[in-house]
Amino acid sequence: MYSMTGYGKGEYREGGIELTVELKSVNNRFLDISVKSPRIFIAYEEDIRARLRRELARGHVDVFVTYADKRERIKTLFVDLNAARAYVAAAEKLKSEFPAIADDTTVSMLLRLPDVTRQEETQEEDNALKDALFCALDKAVSSLKTMRFSEGERLKTDVLSRLNTIGELREQIADRAPIVAEEYRKKLTERMKEYLGGKVDETRILTEAAIFADKCNIDEELARLQSHIAEFHNICACDEVGRRLDFLVQEFNRECNTVCSKSSDAGVTAAALKMKNEIEKIREQIQNLE
Repeated sequence: MYSMTGYGKGEYREGGIELTVELKSVNNRFLDISVKSPRIFIAYEEDIRARLRRELARGHVDVFVTYADKRERIKTLFVDLNAARAYVAAAEKLKSEFPAIADDTTVSMLLRLPDVTRQEETQEEDNALKDALFCALDKAVSSLKTMRFSEGERLKTDVLSRLNTIGELREQIADRAPIVAEEYRKKLTERMKEYLGGKVDETRILTEAAIFADKCNIDEELARLQSHIAEFHNICACDEVGRRLDFLVQEFNRECNTVCSKSSDAGVTAAALKMKNEIEKIREQIQNLE
């Protein structure tokens, strides 16, 4: 079981490349990835997202990439001859138009023009930087998943503890429910004796008690709650549980609301309300689960 909240960091320090990838994740309904990196890594951003999609299912993930390149790299200069010719032609035209002005057109001057020359790096250096990026990313993902798992296990312990409380409250309600109808029958008998001077119509009392018992019957709700508790345990044995548990908690809440609406007993109602409180706390916690 994994939480959606966590932090991971990966570093690469070899061959003059110093690169760090940091991942920060928080709750989100779906997987949302935001990459913040130097422009040199723009071409790899979709690859970064694809790598994270294979490892993570939900959460908003911020990716931060920083690097310093201290390699002694082999560099080449690309010379744009067409641009150089255009500059020279413009200089000659100006010289013919203004002969009194000194001409300082030189090759060195042309080399300083950004349109004429630009620096190019070899493809091998680009591959080395890409390898460093994904090496650091893999380390960061591993670190992030370790933290998310640790946090997920903590949440798992908490929600299972609350689930045990729900199970205990369900047993209290199950023990109390059969007694409620019998207590109603006794109270009804006493009232009829009081009003009718000791004469009691047993058939009428049994009929009223049966109608009351049927209206207040919560056997189906208790059975479904027991089934939901078992299913909750089964789901918790998996990794990606957030959406499934979210749906299941809604079912818990529905059954608990039905118990409250059918109940006419203070003890049953009190236990059901306590159960609702625990269900709500579980619902809040599973919003953090992947």
